[in-house]
Amino acid sequence: MGEFHLKTERLIIRNWQDGDRELMHLVNSDEQVMEFFPARRNREESDATLDRIRDSINEKGYGFTPIALKDSNEPIGFCGLADATAESPEFEGLIEIGWRLAPQFWRQGYVTEAAKRLLQFGFDDMALNEIVSFAVHTNHRSTAVMERIGMKHDPARDFDHPGVPDTHPHLKRHVVYAVGCDK
Repeated sequence: MGEFHLKTERLIIRNWQDGDRELMHLVNSDEQVMEFFPARRNREESDATLDRIRDSINEKGYGFTPIALKDSNEPIGFCGLADATAESPEFEGLIEIGWRLAPQFWRQGYVTEAAKRLLQFGFDDMALNEIVSFAVHTNHRSTAVMERIGMKHDPARDFDHPGVPDTHPHLKRHVVYAVGCDK
């Protein structure tokens, strides 16, 4: 695959680089970032996740990619479009948008900025009709971003995430947000 490269006013959304491994480990092991996930990842697991995500992007031309500050190319998190089927069979054929951001960059509008650009890419370049997103029902930080980027809660699609173990019942229920192409 060629270079995945999108820009916003303050950010670059780009391919993974080996230097991004530290950031991937940070966001996958941080207690605040992973608050709504059943487990945090150690360095080896984070490296494997980065490799899997990078390979998927190379195969499909889209996926979760780093978001970096435009001025320094410093990675601050990741955001992207991915096949939603991996999360639940009821999302067969749908594309989701998701993100994780290092906590020191929270509350500065970076995820909203990146997500808006990725929605534009999804509708304009990928010709998608709809993009979904979901989060644990109590993850108000993520649902607030979903609302800021124009997504609407679709309660009829809310679900218990099949990948969340029964040992974490408070993380099972997920709310679903969606946005359609306005063309």
